[in-house]
Amino acid sequence: MAEVTKQQVLDALKTVDDAARGASVITLGMISGIVIRDNNVGFAIEINPDEAEAKEALRVACEKAVEAIEGVLSVTAVLTADRAAPGNGGAAPAPAQPQAAPEKPTIPGVRAMVAVASGKGGVGKSTTAVNLAVAMAEMGNKVGLLDADIYGPSIPRMMRLQGQPYSPDGKTLQPMENHGVKCMSIGFLVGEDTPMIWRGPMVMSAIEQMLRDVAWGELDVLVIDLPPGTGDAQLTISQRVPLAGAVIVSTPQDIALLDARKGLNMFKQVSVPVFGIIENMSYYICPECGHQADIFSHGGARKVAAQIETDFLGEIPLDIEIRETSDAGLPIVASNPESPHAKVYLEIAAKVMAKIDESLSDPARQAPKIVIQ
Repeated sequence: MAEVTKQQVLDALKTVDDAARGASVITLGMISGIVIRDNNVGFAIEINPDEAEAKEALRVACEKAVEAIEGVLSVTAVLTADRAAPGNGGAAPAPAQPQAAPEKPTIPGVRAMVAVASGKGGVGKSTTAVNLAVAMAEMGNKVGLLDADIYGPSIPRMMRLQGQPYSPDGKTLQPMENHGVKCMSIGFLVGEDTPMIWRGPMVMSAIEQMLRDVAWGELDVLVIDLPPGTGDAQLTISQRVPLAGAVIVSTPQDIALLDARKGLNMFKQVSVPVFGIIENMSYYICPECGHQADIFSHGGARKVAAQIETDFLGEIPLDIEIRETSDAGLPIVASNPESPHAKVYLEIAAKVMAKIDESLSDPARQAPKIVIQ
């Protein structure tokens, strides 16, 4: 596949006019920060701060124009008001200050949404998300769990759910439920061995539908299991719904922690509070002799949390029972709630719920915002 070029992006955007000003966004100098990586395109549209809502249609038109370029896999356009928009009569640029995005619509009935994320795959993020959701339900909360990993959905198996969700009106889906948690996943709608060969816009649309076209009902918290990395799914959720906060999952070794930092910095850039870091597969206890082996090192996440001034939420061991119960669709918090590992999940869940209350009660809290640097 041929690499998409910056000139192709500029040429496509020349066809998009700002109707209010009667010229193309390129002619008006509104486009900045074009980034192309593996045919995934991102750019910013410079506007005046008070025009954010009015310019949403223009943002969508710009995305569609670039999506039409052959070879483009995904497009992310953001509105930014870091400086006075071009064409403002020659006024001096304002100091570069991050501007709040328009208020993000909430999900009806959902009190708070929390993202569980990781910088890379294979760190046990989904296992952690499932057990945290079940732990929150065990504490008496009304909990939902959204599987936002379109390419690798694992919630159906981990929550022991099969079949397709019911739709009473052909428009809204009823979430499936087990272990006291309401669940939604693309894995309910396609076969387990069916690959999702979708471009970025289709992924973002699917996530939007699973958020807004599902009858979640009254929830104290909706846990969102994000895919690894910092791509379309993470940006879609961070930009379009008011997350109360995010939890980062990592293993202790340096390579995983490097990627965990990237995930954390992404949430900082879109002004989503990071509740803290969980160290998964933190250590291994031999069941025969009781010796502790630090297979993936130990304590790295705690050190990183201290360095970046965020909370260390807890450490979860590498243990065969956690793996077996997850594969069987019987999360350890539900199947063996008195085990020491289940109690660790419950302790972390209690910390996260306290963080949610703190975040929602903060008078300075505002909608997520996009910062262009």
